[in-house]
Amino acid sequence: MPELLRVAHIQKSFGGIRALNDVSFSVEAGQVCALMGENGAGKSTLGKIIAGVESADSGSLRLDGAEFSPQNPLDAQRHGVAMIFQELDLFPNQTVAENLALGNLKLMSEKRFFTNRRAYAEATLPWLEKIGLAIDPGVPLASLPIAHIQLVAIARALSMDTKLIVMDEPTSALTEEATDTLFKTVEKLTADGVTIVYVSHKMDEIFRVADSIVVMRDGEYIGTRKKDHTDVNEIISMMVGRKFETKNRRKFPLSNGQSIIEKESVCLSVRNLCTKKLSNISFDLKAGEILGVVGLVGAGRTELGEALFGLDAVLSGELILNGAPYTPKGPREAMKAGIGLIPEDRKREGLFIQQTVGDNMAISIMEANQRFGFIHHQAIAGHVTDMIEKTRLKTPGAQTGINTLSGGNQQKTLVCRTLMTEPLVFFLDDPTRGVDVGAKEDIYEIMETLARRGKGILFVSSELPELLRCADRIMTLYDGKISGIVDAGTTNQHELMRLAMGYKITEAP
Repeated sequence: MPELLRVAHIQKSFGGIRALNDVSFSVEAGQVCALMGENGAGKSTLGKIIAGVESADSGSLRLDGAEFSPQNPLDAQRHGVAMIFQELDLFPNQTVAENLALGNLKLMSEKRFFTNRRAYAEATLPWLEKIGLAIDPGVPLASLPIAHIQLVAIARALSMDTKLIVMDEPTSALTEEATDTLFKTVEKLTADGVTIVYVSHKMDEIFRVADSIVVMRDGEYIGTRKKDHTDVNEIISMMVGRKFETKNRRKFPLSNGQSIIEKESVCLSVRNLCTKKLSNISFDLKAGEILGVVGLVGAGRTELGEALFGLDAVLSGELILNGAPYTPKGPREAMKAGIGLIPEDRKREGLFIQQTVGDNMAISIMEANQRFGFIHHQAIAGHVTDMIEKTRLKTPGAQTGINTLSGGNQQKTLVCRTLMTEPLVFFLDDPTRGVDVGAKEDIYEIMETLARRGKGILFVSSELPELLRCADRIMTLYDGKISGIVDAGTTNQHELMRLAMGYKITEAP
């Protein structure tokens, strides 16, 4: 295959922090080149330079043999280069059709857009259909779940008549069905000669979709491997700089044939919980238990956390927290009662993106560290520093802007904020979305440490293997109802998917 893109000696720093250091490699035309590395390795920064979002301090790019130095994303688009961002850059208050058209030189070149709103739908609907998204192009983007918003971003990139697409964690919020649709779309694109630079932390999808794998570590290029001439262990070792082995699912010690969990008390009891989305939800969460939660988009996973955290009104049902009746009236009351929530969308729902790492953590303990209106800043700073060290958060310091951290370390900051409130029950809504394999293991270790301390954990995940790896039991949701609760040690991915699709284990689809 001829070479489409050449990256030569790229350097980039932010405020004295070296993000990329002498990075050089090439990408063949019509192929999928996976870009892998831990959080903070420089993958997203490099993707943004290729797409014209950032400018390199030095070095050069060549596209189709010609010098390529895009000044902005529109300039890159003129050359046939587009990017799908990990943190979506869409307009939530605009319609789906408007999001596809705004800034899209190909679609906006049609003058009818300026006079006929119906033309938006006519021009954008085929691109939505191409990725299997059956929605009305006229609905506001903010009304869609995050998985559908991710698909809209993909449709937008495809509609730009591109020859090179940088995809930064494109499946991070997608269901297996939507992911399959994306992969089929990628296959069609590469068959038509489109080249994909594909950033992901998911090994299974990298080895499914990629032709070659470029590995980066600490801002430097480590090496390139053809997919058919390497394996998972080699790629992980290249990413982390050492031999790396993932751990198996945690095992609780047994006593007289019973696990310790079975002998622990119930920390949260939910009976016949009903909200606008949920119907008759009943389960017990035991102290020291990790209860996995899985379901397809719209099943009610996020809504369960919102109800427990006081973000969504409980219409009926009974909640018992630590042996006492619990009626969540809002996040402040939920936190005081002992509920901690890490939201699904860290950027829109969790972080103060213009503030520092320390500010994002300290907000959760500000009230507890003040007296007569005076804030004890020294005590708060000590808690923040201690939490950064305990969770191995990669940041130059507490005063670093949160928006300069990688997605995985932003997620860790949210975990730190919740840990600092010392909840009795944690609701973690897809906490490893967009997080590399090393950071995932850190989050798994944090969960297990909390469980050993007797905390109850509700762990939502879109990745079935990590639920089987981490959870003690797994609760499946379908259409706002519980479709099953199974033991993680005896179930499998096939069984979980059947339950998530509304089928009983023994029922034929």
